[in-house]
This record gives sequence, C-alpha cells and structure tokens, in this order.
Amino acid sequence: MASVRIAVHATPRAARDEVAGWRGSELAVRVTAAPADGKANAAVEKVVAAALGVPKGAVAVVRGHTSRHKQLEIDVVDEAAVRRAFGEPPR
Repeated sequence: MASVRIAVHATPRAARDEVAGWRGSELAVRVTAAPADGKANAAVEKVVAAALGVPKGAVAVVRGHTSRHKQLEIDVVDEAAVRRAFGEPPR
C-alpha cells in the first residue's frame, strides 16, 4: 500500500474548513475547530482526506500535534495523487 508524507501549515479557528493551497513547501489548511483536545488535528485530517477522496482514517498527523507546522502521513495515495489534488508545491 502506498503512502506519502506532506508538510502542513494549519490555521485553527478559521472562517471555514478548506485547503488553501501551498504556502512555501507546506500545504495551508484552514479549519474552524479550536486547537484544544486534538480537535484541530482531527479537522485537518478530515479536510485533507476529503480533498483527496480517501477515508479520513487514511490521514494521520504524525508530527507537530501541538504546532501549526505538522507532518501528515496519508495512506493509499502516492505523490502523484497529492499533486493532482493540490497542485505542484513551489520550489
């Protein structure tokens, strides 16, 4: 099974849940959830999973649980699927 890791910049307490595109080498993800009790992390996982069309259990925060700068591991996709969904990250 393929998996990929991506860097994410999370913005909690945003006006809406959305993937806002690349912010440097990180994917900007905005969520309405507050950063308490893991709610913002769960919301980030859900938003990214929905954007990729994968089950929410396929996306997990593996680093940066208490930071805005996170690493997500996404199962059942490869880097090409990430590029198709979110575009090419800037160099």
